[in-house]
Amino acid sequence: MCPLLGSKHVDAGIRVLVSREFLEAVENKVLCQRPSRRVHDAKVNPLCDSVLLITDHSIFPHVSGIIKNDFCLSVEIKPKCGFLPILEFIAPENAVKTSISRFEMYQALKMNQGKISHISKYDPLDLFSGSKDRVHNAIKSLLMTPQNNFRVFLNGSLIFGGLGGAADCTTCMVDQAFDYALKQVIRAEDGMHTKYFLELVTESVYKSGLLNRVLEVQKLDIIDIEGAIHLYYDIVSQPCMVCRQKGEKERYASLHSIPREQSLKIVRDYLISATAKDLSMMISFKSRENGDLESSCSTVYLKSTNQIFDYKVAFIDLDMKPLKKMEYYYQLDQQIVSCYVKMKRAAKEVDNRESIKETSQTN
Repeated sequence: MCPLLGSKHVDAGIRVLVSREFLEAVENKVLCQRPSRRVHDAKVNPLCDSVLLITDHSIFPHVSGIIKNDFCLSVEIKPKCGFLPILEFIAPENAVKTSISRFEMYQALKMNQGKISHISKYDPLDLFSGSKDRVHNAIKSLLMTPQNNFRVFLNGSLIFGGLGGAADCTTCMVDQAFDYALKQVIRAEDGMHTKYFLELVTESVYKSGLLNRVLEVQKLDIIDIEGAIHLYYDIVSQPCMVCRQKGEKERYASLHSIPREQSLKIVRDYLISATAKDLSMMISFKSRENGDLESSCSTVYLKSTNQIFDYKVAFIDLDMKPLKKMEYYYQLDQQIVSCYVKMKRAAKEVDNRESIKETSQTN
């Protein structure tokens, strides 16, 4: 991911040797911070003899929080997929994928499964749009329903959002506490800190242009999972289960005739794209005071408060996706689209019944 996203923004980590006791202690520490439905995500393999030591990107280097006014504010954003796929290999019944973002459709499935209680208004297409107004709208929507996609840290401590996606939506009480916490960094009247915080994040996301690089990597997925799954079965030398289930071998014959080397590249690029669709973007801010020495960091000017901030961006959660997950990706994709289509159909039927009812009452 270094050449794709920029080595300045990718922390490859340092390999260090560890003991089994250390790994078991880490697992016990993490388990108690996970919601019950995500405990399995915290499993640690105690048989490993080494781990990667990664920098804590929620803080600025040399920021301790001990010195007065020495505060670091950090935002973690999971952008998710920022483009719509082409129709070429998508089944007719799944054509909605070319007009509605995967994130929006996935919200319907999560609601149906009871994983969330509020549908997020966040749309990744806004965040990746290149329009400052749309980027601001995206950040504001993430603030309203952070779920597992938006967290804020002050000197490395979580002050907004939940561990493991526990924060479903922002309440008035949470909003007030968050606004108060921002006083340490953003100079403003009471009740206005959150508003200017949104402007700060928007300005830095827009100015950095780094989401353009993320989008380029995401777009390595050139034929969608509905196309890539056929190449996966060719690579692992197994009969194509999708062709067997759909009974449409002729429609996908062109895919199965692609040379093996090309198939390998397309599937590899799909898996790299999957990492880019699931990464997190960490943006850390430190207010630059009068008399501060020149910094190697980028700077952003917050006009509303007349403050200059040093900021740095790092991408995390860059683990390569394993080849064996291809079938899972396909099955999940079909589940997401099916649930969304059924939900929209049911909503339309309710609207039609209400319309008929109103018409009959009027007559």
